[in-house]
Amino acid sequence: MTGTGIFDEIKETFKHGSMLTRLIYINLGVFLIVKIVDAFVGLFAIGTENVLIQWLAVPADLSILLYKPWTVFTYMFLHQGFIHILFNLLWLFWFGKIFLEYLTGKQLLNVYLLGGLAGAALYILSFNVFPAFSDAIPFSIALGASAAVLAIVVATAVYVPDYTVHLMFLGTVKLKYIALVSVILDIVFLMDGNAGGHIAHMGGALFGYFYIKQLRKGKDISKGFGKTLDSIFSLFKPKNNLKVTYKRGETDIDYKQRKNIQQKEVDKILEKIAKSGYDSLSKNEKDILFRQSKNN
Repeated sequence: MTGTGIFDEIKETFKHGSMLTRLIYINLGVFLIVKIVDAFVGLFAIGTENVLIQWLAVPADLSILLYKPWTVFTYMFLHQGFIHILFNLLWLFWFGKIFLEYLTGKQLLNVYLLGGLAGAALYILSFNVFPAFSDAIPFSIALGASAAVLAIVVATAVYVPDYTVHLMFLGTVKLKYIALVSVILDIVFLMDGNAGGHIAHMGGALFGYFYIKQLRKGKDISKGFGKTLDSIFSLFKPKNNLKVTYKRGETDIDYKQRKNIQQKEVDKILEKIAKSGYDSLSKNEKDILFRQSKNN
């Protein structure tokens, strides 16, 4: 296979792959660019080490953040070490696949980005509020997808808490326990050398929890954010003379996946009615039936 063929294949996979695939590719791409630039700078001694890290990581110092506002987004795709990105992408892959069994690719992207923003916000706020961090503010930066990934982990665990996975040495474990242990570890090791990272993780986890709790009530709090993203992305799409109107803001794959998930939920509810009667349904189950009847 030629080099051109490899890049064409990667391009096609990114273009037609799931949102999970795209997020993984973006993280890997940024990691490779950072490493290549660092190697180039080091070999030719033409600048300071980690130049991209300095420009893409989110600072705790508000006076620095004022001149680097883009970092609240870029930091969540930025990794410096191989182990760091490896574990983040493994968690993103495992939990992202489960997430997409029940929710859409657009929701995955929204939770990733909003979870990352929540992590950055809590990190910046904490470092500027708590006296313990006052001396570190001028030098502290945060980077990595951990907050965004933990938002997906917690969101998935809250949505399907009893979903089980098999872990080496531990056996079968429910998602709710994996998410709970992850959050507890961040709290326990809060002051053990990476306070900013642990705080950001908790920000992401809080968003993931809140997002699903609201979604269960029939409210997708990420919709407005998603529409804003669509408007921004549309500015970079090539224009043509053919005007096409889409009724859905999702891909055909996402649409079919969502409809299959909805049908499975309805089938389970109807089976429950057959066994125990309509009065046995929870309020959420009755709401699902009502919404489905309106769509049919």
